Amino acid sequence: MFTGTYTAIVTPFQNGRIDEAALAKLIKSQIKGGVEGIVPVGTTGESPTLDHEEHLKVIELAVKFAAGRVKVIAGTGANSTAEAIDLTCAAEKLGADGTLQVAPYYNKPTQEGVFQHFKAIATATKLPIILYSIPGRCGIEIGVDTTARLARECSNIIGMKEAGGDADRVSRLMQACGPKFVVLSGDDALTLPFMSVGARGVISVASNVVPALVSGMVRKYAAGDVKGALKAHQRLYPMFKNLFVETNPTPCKAALSLMGMMTEEVRLPLVSCTPATKALMEKTLRDLGVLK
Repeated sequence: MFTGTYTAIVTPFQNGRIDEAALAKLIKSQIKGGVEGIVPVGTTGESPTLDHEEHLKVIELAVKFAAGRVKVIAGTGANSTAEAIDLTCAAEKLGADGTLQVAPYYNKPTQEGVFQHFKAIATATKLPIILYSIPGRCGIEIGVDTTARLARECSNIIGMKEAGGDADRVSRLMQACGPKFVVLSGDDALTLPFMSVGARGVISVASNVVPALVSGMVRKYAAGDVKGALKAHQRLYPMFKNLFVETNPTPCKAALSLMGMMTEEVRLPLVSCTPATKALMEKTLRDLGVLK
């Protein structure tokens, strides 16, 4: 169900508030760019600095603006199981097509705790669940054995966003969980390496900026056009790297502001990127032909 390119969309701000018009414009560009879906209020969407009401508002708006033309996978994970359940059940009522569940961060549970956390969420919702393992931000990973156990016991846990930087883990996940389990790359620069060992697409930051180029690369590889996909990857690689020279999503928002899509405003403790990074993003966009 969830294969291809899914954009981890940024949350546009204007004077401290959610910029609904900019969000609508961004989602329209994603649909036009051919992505299979969007992922609101993940890390790229600055979920840690959205309050509960704002979090649900972004999901509601994403569902409204997508209007069934692309899938909406709502970021509703938390390090509190009760909070994750509350957000997930609300997202289900709002019409989301699935949910992205990040590993519980900061409190560092054991793998048994990780299992019980996700099992409780899966039991509380009918939505398909994609797990999200990103040890660099969370301090823990969702273990392969834990993932396989969850996939066996919870029929709605159907995939993993893998952001650990290790293609071997993709192979291990595929071996442990079987071919129906969907692995999506959580790192744009590793999308093709991950797909070469069984991943089925990407949850992308870069597709905020160039949705047609990213989705085109993924489709080429999926269709067997390896040379075409590699050529696209090589063209996009500077963008993949430069979007992370400062903390995501600040360079991404700088790029989108240069394109006239939204302000580059982020929320503390994030700050707007430096002039040097903004100049780098402008050069990257010009090199790709996005800016003239």
